[in-house]
Amino acid sequence: MDELVVSTDVYVAPEEAYEFLVDLPRYERYSEYLDRVSRTHGDGGPGSRYALRFAWWKLTYTARSEVTDVEPPTRIDWRILKDIRARGSWRIEPFDDLPADAPDDATVGCRVTFEVRFDAESADASSVSLPPLVSFDWVLDKVRGLVTEEAERVVRRAVADLEGRDREVTLVVREDTDAV
Repeated sequence: MDELVVSTDVYVAPEEAYEFLVDLPRYERYSEYLDRVSRTHGDGGPGSRYALRFAWWKLTYTARSEVTDVEPPTRIDWRILKDIRARGSWRIEPFDDLPADAPDDATVGCRVTFEVRFDAESADASSVSLPPLVSFDWVLDKVRGLVTEEAERVVRRAVADLEGRDREVTLVVREDTDAV
C-alpha cells in the first residue's frame, strides 16, 4: 500500500477550512489534471458520491469516489469506488497558539492535512483505453510519479484561494511507497 501525506498551516478558522474542503467540485480549479468534478449523489456528507474526470497525456479517466465519514470541522474521509483500492482524508487541526512564523495579520489558524493510501497494484488495466504499443505498467509508473507533485500543487493553490492571497506555503510531505 502506498501512502502520501501533505500538510500545511492555513490562517483561517477551522470551520472555514472545513467548509472550503467539503466543497469537492471546487477542486477542479486547483488541479492540472482534474478536468471536472460532478456530484452524482448526496449533499457533501457521508454517502455523497462524485465523478472526477482526469486527463493526462492522451488518457482520460473518470474516478468514482464516495465520502465515507465527516466530523465537522475536523475531518472528511473518502474512498474510491472502482478500479483501484484507495482511500483518504482531509484533517483540520486548530492551533492552540499561532506558530511563530504566522503572517503578522493572522489571528486564527489550523493545520490542514491531505492523506491518501492506495494500492497501485490493484489498478484495473481494463478501465483505461490505452494507445497502441503503450503498456499499462508504463502509464502506472508515470502517474505514480505525478501523484506527489499534483498533491502539492492542489494544496498550494487551495491555500491561496482559501486565504485570499498568495504567499510562500511550507508543505510537509511524507511518502511511503511499498511497491518501489
